[in-house]
Amino acid sequence: MRAILTYHSIDSSGSPISVSAAAFARHVAWLASGRVRVTSVGELLTLPDTADAVAITFDDAFRNFGDVAAPLLQAHGLPATVFMVADHAGGTNAWGRSPDRGIPELPLLDWEALARLPEHGVTIGAHSRSHRPLAMLRGLELEEEIVGGVRVIAERIGRAPIGFAYPYGSTSDAAAALVRANYAWGCTTELRRLGSDDERALLPRLDMYYFREPGRIERWGTPRFTYYLHLRSGARLLRQRWASRHRAP
Repeated sequence: MRAILTYHSIDSSGSPISVSAAAFARHVAWLASGRVRVTSVGELLTLPDTADAVAITFDDAFRNFGDVAAPLLQAHGLPATVFMVADHAGGTNAWGRSPDRGIPELPLLDWEALARLPEHGVTIGAHSRSHRPLAMLRGLELEEEIVGGVRVIAERIGRAPIGFAYPYGSTSDAAAALVRANYAWGCTTELRRLGSDDERALLPRLDMYYFREPGRIERWGTPRFTYYLHLRSGARLLRQRWASRHRAP
């Protein structure tokens, strides 16, 4: 089984974007155990469905990634991708407004810290310019959110991002077309394993918030794991549909 794993913040708030440092350390110990192969997203896409392999991703580029996650991953030789919001480096996840309900306002990595990450096995990806729901945008506004980040990141870090993650998982045919044309691959928030017929611009991921309890990720590949993932995937889809109808621009 192949999957792209998603984290956001490593903190103890218990919010929907948070995994505690203790839970993350347990995940890293399991990932480093050899039970699964840990690789980059690009390499993961070349492996057969029969491979037990994962790629680790983090959305938003919180400062606690640099303080907590990156040193632990580096100590175990585990690669990861961090998707950053180009216009908010060094700011917070308020994205120019109040944070989403139930989400703590947290500091983001600045450009200096982000530029050092590739030296430690971390790939920098794009997470749009301002973290807006892309399905609500059209034309030049949409293009600037998706393509503008390539230019900004390349100028500040010295290399253009090859991967993209859709904020809130919000996408559209037009957004996917822009990602397809400007990146090697793109990640959604669709909660399921990776399949050989998945479109590279619309890759699913497993949100590790749902696997923070002891024994969840350790059941990898078992019928119990598959059943749990199926239940969570259905519930996530219903919530996303509700949110897309009620989220303010």
